[in-house]
Amino acid sequence: MRIDLVAVVVEDYDRAIEFFTNALGFELAADSPSLTNDGRPKRWVVVRPPGGETGILLARADGERQAAVVGEQFAGRVGFFLRVDVAEPPATAGACFPSPDARTSRCWARAPPP
Repeated sequence: MRIDLVAVVVEDYDRAIEFFTNALGFELAADSPSLTNDGRPKRWVVVRPPGGETGILLARADGERQAAVVGEQFAGRVGFFLRVDVAEPPATAGACFPSPDARTSRCWARAPPP
């Protein structure tokens, strides 16, 4: 058993894809048209780190309630931890701290404001 996808509510598909792929180096695993339960158009967008098995489903906010949680889904806490398997990750990764063994780094990044 494993976790296949986790969902993150985003304001805009394309901005979220750009952030995850360009700033963090994730791969775009899926981007296809889909429909909501009531037949409105949406997209099925999944990104994942290179070589990763668990993907992040980028779900565009649908309505005021969902829009209110964009950027606050973890109530101000860190929601995901990205481990970069190089001692010196690319500058685009955000703030990175070397691990004690100096072979990996732990990084965080914040999406740019709209």
